[in-house]
Amino acid sequence: MKYLNQFVFPAVLLLLATAAQALEKQPYSDKLFKQLQSRGEVILIDVYASWCPTCAKQQAAITAYRQANPDKKFHVLVVDFDKDKKFVRQFRAPRQSTLILYRGNEQFWFSVAESRPQVIAAELDKAINFKAKS
Repeated sequence: MKYLNQFVFPAVLLLLATAAQALEKQPYSDKLFKQLQSRGEVILIDVYASWCPTCAKQQAAITAYRQANPDKKFHVLVVDFDKDKKFVRQFRAPRQSTLILYRGNEQFWFSVAESRPQVIAAELDKAINFKAKS
């Protein structure tokens, strides 16, 4: 058990962190967020912390979704939980590992600590595939 805690767990976290770095994402700014909203884009606000293992799992799930669905367009705007307190408060994120999904001005999903890939993928699909009623 000591071997697992000392070597295996850190190795898994490193792999997850590497996958997270492969994810195309941009730092959050009000200007960029409003531009994307005005164009009706799908936007995932990712309130994360670099030290958070749940956040690393979320990043891996989002990366896997993007790799499996390269034709599905969405933007990931990241809010650093430790450094961007103004935006953490703006989005009412109770803690790191908060995901908030928008399509244009409409909020589709708000989640804290959800890291199951199938759930994250389903919510992204809902927002991306949404057809407004005429």
